[in-house]
Amino acid sequence: MHAIAELNVIPLIDLAFALLIIFMISTPLINKDEQTIPVQLPISSDASQQNTADRFVSITIVNGGYQVDGQRLDLGQLDQRLHGYTVSPNPPIFSIRADRNIAYQEVVTVFDLLARHKLTKISLDTEVGR
Repeated sequence: MHAIAELNVIPLIDLAFALLIIFMISTPLINKDEQTIPVQLPISSDASQQNTADRFVSITIVNGGYQVDGQRLDLGQLDQRLHGYTVSPNPPIFSIRADRNIAYQEVVTVFDLLARHKLTKISLDTEVGR
């Protein structure tokens, strides 16, 4: 008997392709609720929006209400939901998504609620300018 001089990498390549296919299929499904709400985001001039937090909570501001992770809420319900995050030792980053055509006061109202609950990790979603 002699030692095998070559390493068979065919199974490793098959595994890599299988993982690639799994990730390609599952990635669009991760933020499905966020992608189905039609919002025209404001345009920013910088494409370097990097956040390193573990957890995000998406707050979408639409005419007539708010949506938190896909669940439609009024202002009182939003206040109660934000109060629930104050007891967490590591509160999430709140990703604010607002249509560029809504009243600025609605965005300020959400900021006021976040400030009242001392939730200061905030990210504003924008589109990258052309």
